[in-house]
Amino acid sequence: MKKLVLLTLTFAFSYAMNAQIQTPAPSPFSKIDQKVGLTDITIEYSRPGVKGREIFGGLEAYDKIWRTGANARTKITFSDDVTFAGQAVPAGTYAIFTKPGKETWDVYLYTEHEGSGAPQQWDESKVAAKATVEAHTVPFVVETFTVDINSIRNSSATLDLMWEKTYVAVPFEVPTDAIVMASIKKTMSGTPEFNDYYAAAGYYLSEGKDPKQAKEWMDKAMSMNDNPRFWQLRQQSLIYAAAGDKAGAIELAKKSLAAAEEAGNAQYVKMNKASLAEWMN
Repeated sequence: MKKLVLLTLTFAFSYAMNAQIQTPAPSPFSKIDQKVGLTDITIEYSRPGVKGREIFGGLEAYDKIWRTGANARTKITFSDDVTFAGQAVPAGTYAIFTKPGKETWDVYLYTEHEGSGAPQQWDESKVAAKATVEAHTVPFVVETFTVDINSIRNSSATLDLMWEKTYVAVPFEVPTDAIVMASIKKTMSGTPEFNDYYAAAGYYLSEGKDPKQAKEWMDKAMSMNDNPRFWQLRQQSLIYAAAGDKAGAIELAKKSLAAAEEAGNAQYVKMNKASLAEWMN
């Protein structure tokens, strides 16, 4: 019996020694994966809270380099070369540092991205890009520090930083057009199929490129499609309108409208009716 009790106590003591208490992190880790155009962007950072404190001009002094988060350095990774506030930045990973000010912030991409906190010795040669942007006051408190990618378009977006009552945004561009145009050129020199012609025509429409070329490609695509759907007819009608063929656009919009009504798609019904009202006016 004594041996059994001793064995039980030994196991209990061993478990207690190996057990680890888990508590929430004061500044939890966050990871964002965002595609802009064809470029993959990843942001890794920790998110401190306001917690009743004065942040900018208080906890974080004005006009001094800030780690832009907590714990490990806030990092951003671009899968392609980008243009950050007008400056060329090679693909890779960078630390985001900032210098908050009352009216403007300096936002830095720093090549030395490992470690925690701001560098003890700032090295200008490691600054891949610097942007000076306006600091906006928001009419509410952003309790948890937030980094995000917003205003996303095919070839551009903004890097947004928000905390307490401050919001700043840095514009950047990605090489979507160069990648797409190279892909179109390569594909069209081979044996393009329906999806290739359709995608190329749609891209030309969305980017305001040569509408006659877009119309030629769309016509080629639709000639390979025995049963065009209402959204495809809608796209074709918009390309015809952009190319100046209003009569053709109206005819296609009517077909798209009828097909959308049959499919019960209220959104496309509404869009086609709006276009027909515009083109037939």
